[in-house]
Amino acid sequence: MRPYAFAGGAAVVTGAASGIGEALATQLAARGSNLVLVDRDADRLCAVADTLRTAHPGLAVDRYVVDLSDDEATDRFATTLAVEHPETTLLVNNAGVALGGRFDQVTLEEFDWVLAVNFRAVVRLTHAMLPALKAHPGSHLVNVSSVFGIFAPAGQAAYSASKFAVRGFTEAVRHELAENGIGVTVVHPGGIRTRIAVSARTGSGVSIEEYERGRRQFAKLLRMDPAVAAGRIMAAIENRRSRLLIGWSAKVPDVLVRLMPGSYWTLVARRAGRPAPRG
Repeated sequence: MRPYAFAGGAAVVTGAASGIGEALATQLAARGSNLVLVDRDADRLCAVADTLRTAHPGLAVDRYVVDLSDDEATDRFATTLAVEHPETTLLVNNAGVALGGRFDQVTLEEFDWVLAVNFRAVVRLTHAMLPALKAHPGSHLVNVSSVFGIFAPAGQAAYSASKFAVRGFTEAVRHELAENGIGVTVVHPGGIRTRIAVSARTGSGVSIEEYERGRRQFAKLLRMDPAVAAGRIMAAIENRRSRLLIGWSAKVPDVLVRLMPGSYWTLVARRAGRPAPRG
């Protein structure tokens, strides 16, 4: 496929009020893309949109405040998006949430909250926007998975389930859309310095001590500037890369899982000073 043309295109970006989403919106605007920005944080989203409108008065910058954890609200928004933005040439499903705690420490409602945002919203928005993408040969789809869509650490059953699902869904859709001339990229970020640690929820059965320990450990992993991660995603879109691993914290686990698919957690747990599984 030819490189993706940013100038004059129209990009939908979810999770655009901060982190990777905000950085992507900034870099897309700098490359001449019109924007449709989506987030649940109205104040932050408004600030991002206003900044981009001021910096790029010749571009269209629309914003939608949507809680993607609400399936019905997501369905309504997906319909609105398809009707109001048939000019879309790039869809970036970036919005994501996290939940800490072992599976027996979280409720099914908490587990489902993660699936709603991280996976079901990706499916709904992709399904709604496929006619627009197909109408513009050379369009592109980006779904953001995670390093936890490559390996599954203890205490992240919901998050890993959602991100493995995004990975499998994206790979299948990529194969289906090849004949339509639509590029598809799945992104596996490692430790990117976003607000996900701040906005993460903790399972109802997790003690305060466990929560604080987990929060501190998680925050230590978030090192890379979101702008750097966004730049790599931009390059992957332009060059039509099918899979993007961002940072050593994604690349090392990818190799480890390939070498030790059934026993990688034993090594990881020992390195972290945690109990290792038997057998």
